[in-house]
Amino acid sequence: MNNYYVDLHVHIGRSSGGKEIKKATANNLTFENIAHESYYRKGIEVIGVVDSISPYVLEDIDNLINKGELIEKRDGGMEYRGGQTLILGAEIETHELTGCSSHSLCFFPTLKQVKEFSQEMSKHVKNIKLCCSMSRLTGQELFNIVDHHGGILIPAHAFTPHKSFYGNCCDSLYDIFNDKSFDKIPSVELGLSADSMMASQLSELDGKSFISNSDAHSLIKMGREYNIFEMESPSFAEVYKALKNEDDRRVKANYGLNPMLGKYHRTYCLICDRVIDGEPPVLKCPNSEKHDVVVGVKDRLEIIKDREEPQMGDRAPYNYQIPLEFLPKVGPKTIEKLINAFGNEMKVLHDVSLEELSKVVKEDIAKNIILGREGKLGIEVGGGGVYGKIES
Repeated sequence: MNNYYVDLHVHIGRSSGGKEIKKATANNLTFENIAHESYYRKGIEVIGVVDSISPYVLEDIDNLINKGELIEKRDGGMEYRGGQTLILGAEIETHELTGCSSHSLCFFPTLKQVKEFSQEMSKHVKNIKLCCSMSRLTGQELFNIVDHHGGILIPAHAFTPHKSFYGNCCDSLYDIFNDKSFDKIPSVELGLSADSMMASQLSELDGKSFISNSDAHSLIKMGREYNIFEMESPSFAEVYKALKNEDDRRVKANYGLNPMLGKYHRTYCLICDRVIDGEPPVLKCPNSEKHDVVVGVKDRLEIIKDREEPQMGDRAPYNYQIPLEFLPKVGPKTIEKLINAFGNEMKVLHDVSLEELSKVVKEDIAKNIILGREGKLGIEVGGGGVYGKIES
């Protein structure tokens, strides 16, 4: 078996011709740039591209195939320039009868299945070219379509207060999916404000793997959270087995932000404009019950959990990892210098020694990279859509 760096949640902002795919994303976030940047600069070997059902993106994929830069793999997925593996799919928003909405990641083995899913989803979204995420389906209806077309569904950023099943829609996934469908869901995406220990307080998730992904809306955000998958080779079939912990394939490790750095870790008062201190669950502002608050992930989990102590079982360990861009005094020029010196960001984060780092950047930056690797940096907690900060 081999180890692979995997990030299964990256968005596309524009087509290669400049057509808008998703709002609030970078203009240079094209399919080809994602493949090139994530492989050559980030060092990520398997990328899940979650806006692949847009006709503009499908056209870009076909063009890369015609140029010989992209080929389909026998066991599913696409291979870019003989190295990078891309898993094609979509992030779809569904709406329940109770009025709430949630996001799910949907992935498919072949380009043919992705195109068929795109045609089907064009019946359920207003404009699949501009934004393919907002559907008129329920979660169960979406699952039925994905399953029919041979794909897999994974609840996205499952605990965040906006657009997630546990965060704003239900206390249990059984409220959304029937028993048979629930059993077919192989994994749950944690999101930036939760970790495996927090999610393991929900017993219904025993037996499902947890994954940490970047949910990148720009090239630099790719790999801010990621996983190590232990597989025989990088392909859709192998990724699926790893998600299911099958045939000795597995999610070997999760690497993500300390949840305190996430945008929604603790409850935030929108009127007082600050994180509310106090033992969770904090559900209202102490200054006024009329103040609007955004309930934090930690606070929400205190309400829906059904056991006090997390039970990790044979799940992968969750490692707190600080992306380079989060570190004090580290900007684009410093990151460029580090990548030029050591090859890619994964090598900087995982392998390079303090002595080697100190030859390229200032000693305080080098020390922070090592402290971030060891989970020893001080953190100012985030909430209400505002990231936490590394204390300098």
